[in-house]
Amino acid sequence: MPLLRFHWDFFGPDATATAERFLEHVDEFCAHQGIAGHRTWVHGTPPRTTATLECDQAHLRLVRDRLRPRRADQVLGA
Repeated sequence: MPLLRFHWDFFGPDATATAERFLEHVDEFCAHQGIAGHRTWVHGTPPRTTATLECDQAHLRLVRDRLRPRRADQVLGA
């Protein structure tokens, strides 16, 4: 199944720490909801940092509706 990347943006001097903490909660959410094989990472430096979740497209509605990402991309060649 194709992979999707969901992105959340954080701004300010504490953006990186906030994004890392947010992804801890995303990991807990994925474990609770049975989203296996997901990956998370943080990219960027303050004042703007992006937290990213990559998972199967099958979880699109769950992630979109419950976690409300700012944007999403389909991973080509996955």
